[in-house]
Amino acid sequence: MESIVKIPVKSERQAMDWSLVLLSQGIESRIDAEPEGTGWRLEVLIEDEQRALEAIRKYRLENRHWIWPRKVVYQGLLFDWSALGWVVLISVFFWASSQAPVLKAAGVMDTEAVGSGQWWRLCTAIWLHADPGHLASNASIGIVLLGLTLGLYGTGTGMLAACLAGIGGNAFAWLVVSTPHRSLGASGLVMGCIGLLATRVLLSKGDNRWRLLLSSMAAALMLFILLGLSPGTDITAHAGGAGSGFILGLLLALVGPGPESTRWNTICGALFCALTCVCWVLAMASANQS
Repeated sequence: MESIVKIPVKSERQAMDWSLVLLSQGIESRIDAEPEGTGWRLEVLIEDEQRALEAIRKYRLENRHWIWPRKVVYQGLLFDWSALGWVVLISVFFWASSQAPVLKAAGVMDTEAVGSGQWWRLCTAIWLHADPGHLASNASIGIVLLGLTLGLYGTGTGMLAACLAGIGGNAFAWLVVSTPHRSLGASGLVMGCIGLLATRVLLSKGDNRWRLLLSSMAAALMLFILLGLSPGTDITAHAGGAGSGFILGLLLALVGPGPESTRWNTICGALFCALTCVCWVLAMASANQS
C-alpha cells in the first residue's frame, strides 16, 4: 500500500483550487473531508510531498491579496486606498516646489525643452501644481478615479498605467501644439484613469457585456466633458491622457495577468518608482548645469 501525506486546507473551495494547481504540475491528489466534519484535506503520495508543498507555496505567493482594496457598491468594483499615498506625494511635491522654485522650473512641461531633448519633463510635470486650488481639484477627483483604477488593475500595475497615461497626455500635447507651450499638473493622469476605467468592461463576462460597454463609454465621455474641458485647463493634455489610458486599458485587458498577481504588481510598482526617480534625477541634474 502506497504511503500518503495529508495536507490540511481551510475549505472545500481551497482544496479544489490547490488540487488543480497540483494537477497542473503533474501531481495527483485526492480531496477528502476530515472526520466528524472538522474540515478538509488534500492527500498526495509521500514521494510527491515536497513538490506539492512547493507548488502550493508558489501559488499562494502569486495570488495573495493586497490589504488595501475594498469592495464598493458597484458589483465587481474595488477601491484601493493606496491612492492616498499618491495624494500625499503630490502634496509633498507642491510644498517642496513652493519652498524651492527651482523644482518647478526644472520639472514643468515645456514643449521647447522637451523638443531639445529634456523628455523627462513629460513625467515630472504630472507631480507639480500651480497653486493650492489646482492641487485640491486634482487630488479630490484623482483619489476617487485612481483608487478605482488601482482596485481594477492592481496597485502596482494601475499606478504605472496611470502614470504612463499622464505622460502620454503630455506627449500628445507636445506633438500637436505648434506654439511654445508650458503646463503642469496631474490632470492628464486623472483623465488617464477615466480611459482606464472605461475599458473595465473588457475584463467582465456575461450577457450584458455590450450594455456595460455602452454605459462605461457614456460615463467616461461625460466625466471627460465635465472635468477635462473646463475653461483654463490644458484640454490637449487631457484628451491625450484619456486616450492613452483607454489604449493602455485595452492592452491590459488582453495581456494583463490580473490585479491579484503579486509578481506583476511588484514589477510594475518598481518600474513606476524607477521611472519617477530617474526623471527627477535628470531634471535636477539639468537644472544644476544651467
